[in-house]
Amino acid sequence: MPYPTRITLNTPLDMHLHLRDGEMLHNIAQASAHTFSGAIIMPNLVPPVTTKEEVVAYRARIEEAIGDETFTPYMTLFFKPSYDRAFLESIKEEITAIKLYPAGITTNSEGGVSGFDVEDLRETLEAMSDLDIPLCVHGETNGFVMDREAEFVSIYERLAAAFPRLKIIMEHITTKESVAALDRFENLYATITVHHLFITLDDVAGGMLQPHLFCKPIAKRPEDREALLKVALAAHPKVMFGSDSAPHPREAKESCGCAAGVFTAPIALQLLTELFETHNAPLENLQKFISGNAQNIYGIMPPAKTVILEKHPFTVPESYNGVVPMYAGEEIKYTITEVSDG
Repeated sequence: MPYPTRITLNTPLDMHLHLRDGEMLHNIAQASAHTFSGAIIMPNLVPPVTTKEEVVAYRARIEEAIGDETFTPYMTLFFKPSYDRAFLESIKEEITAIKLYPAGITTNSEGGVSGFDVEDLRETLEAMSDLDIPLCVHGETNGFVMDREAEFVSIYERLAAAFPRLKIIMEHITTKESVAALDRFENLYATITVHHLFITLDDVAGGMLQPHLFCKPIAKRPEDREALLKVALAAHPKVMFGSDSAPHPREAKESCGCAAGVFTAPIALQLLTELFETHNAPLENLQKFISGNAQNIYGIMPPAKTVILEKHPFTVPESYNGVVPMYAGEEIKYTITEVSDG
């Protein structure tokens, strides 16, 4: 059945978003806040967000940066195995989840977890289970770059088995192994980015190196992308959209030490609509993938927002306040023509 030329999306959510801080926060926050109803905000600032006071202060800076936009920043805390039950009880109402990073595995993650001995993590993870605080995980080892996520699946399985009441979100999954793990454990869920649904490693490095497509976890093989597409297009109830939109200044991307991250926030909904249309997936599945599943998984009630897209070409700007987006200067099929609250 052909897609209509005018499509309405309701209450879009981005369940994995980097807003950074300072000047970058003010430069890019509205790109998400204008078209999304809310987002899970990553805590890997410098220094990372680890206290109640830092969570509250960061939320206030985000709210200032987005101005009058209707948008809920769902705050997270940077995981530390020293968090005890009393601390978690005191901060529960200020956060939606806690984000765990393996130490040094991605941008600003040096203070992350160095080992995954279940007993070392037990006190914190049992308290999170009791308090119904989800655990979001950047799941990569420090092995060979193409194998890091697949190797981490055994750690997901160990955590899921040891803490069956803990809701574990496998963030920005990129492999068929991660997709397969979803149905093996009741308490495993996942976010999927828009760029990993479009690209493979060949797009990043198969010809001239494309720095604005370089991210961690790195894009994988065609068969991995096919596994992601299968569950996303079907709106598998345990997967949800999370952009992992990660802005860096142009000079940090176009350099010999290219920073990891793809900036997709301003064009994510347009690209996802194009993707679902290309594969003739039901519109209701797109709605579930960009909102319904996340609301069910996290138990959140975001503010209502309506986004209207029309099928006519949109040329992606070369930059947004100095940040180069995915597909800069290229033409995509859908344009956002109206955004309204309620």
